[in-house]
Amino acid sequence: MKKRWVKQKMTLLVIREADQSVKQLDMSKMLVVAVPLAAVLSISGFIVGLEMKSSAHIRSLESMMAERTMQMEITVKNKELAIQTLQNEIIRLSSQTQDMKNEMQNITELEQQLQQLIDTYGVTEPTKTSEISALSWDAVDNVGGDLIEASQEQILQLAQDTRSDLNQIKEMLGTMRHNVSQTLHKAQVVAGTPTEWPTVSTRLTSSFGYRKDPLTGRAAFHAGIDIGGKVGDPVFAAADGKVITADKDGSHGKYIVIEHPNGLKTWYMHLHKIEVEVNDTVSKGDRIAQLGNTGRSTGPHLHFQIVQSDKPIDPLPYVKNSKK
Repeated sequence: MKKRWVKQKMTLLVIREADQSVKQLDMSKMLVVAVPLAAVLSISGFIVGLEMKSSAHIRSLESMMAERTMQMEITVKNKELAIQTLQNEIIRLSSQTQDMKNEMQNITELEQQLQQLIDTYGVTEPTKTSEISALSWDAVDNVGGDLIEASQEQILQLAQDTRSDLNQIKEMLGTMRHNVSQTLHKAQVVAGTPTEWPTVSTRLTSSFGYRKDPLTGRAAFHAGIDIGGKVGDPVFAAADGKVITADKDGSHGKYIVIEHPNGLKTWYMHLHKIEVEVNDTVSKGDRIAQLGNTGRSTGPHLHFQIVQSDKPIDPLPYVKNSKK
């Protein structure tokens, strides 16, 4: 039966124009069925091929987009790193110039004050510059204090101020050089002026001014000086005064604030133990606490700062001549 069906023929009549005769074609049944089927299969294969090419093209586009997105993210991160590096470099330069400027301004003030103190308290030998360790503005060990991040505007303003500071320093050096050697050795304490070095250690781990914050790595303002030491080391009152705060919190740890007769206040932070109470009257050199590592701190140290009219000022010029 199968062979018979294959051999069967069909007659196709081709009707052309009216004046032309009808043409008769005899064709195998198998050929009549096979030709349309082959056409259908060919079209289906073409469509499948198009779909495969389209899918491959889409995957290629998705891969290119993912790669470009990754490149953009890397570029953004690199720019952010460059900006942070530039900020830190500006802060480092400013820290060096500001330290020099503050030192010379303090010498001028000492020249006006020291002569009035000699008759009452005698003479104190000066501290050699070499005794003060070089400070790194981006130190992260044995330092701490409040987090006061510097804004972009402050960074830009600081860069502008640095050039002006350098010019002022050159002018100040000429006039101060004649008097420094004669006035530093006369430095002496006044009862209400914070001039007593506040602990037994003299190892400075962070100075006053802008620095890289030890915990965040960002540019920030440090409102005092950090003195590295051992837990339990004694902490002394820098001047006569009255204890107005003896407390603790997450940032300062255990801390003390003393108010002095001349309007200054001294702060002692990150203490291990407080040994005075609010309203206590203390004298210069009295033991008031123990050095510690409490609050926002990366190691045992004393954060010491001086505040004048609610504004922190550099305490080092006041106390460096009385290092123990």
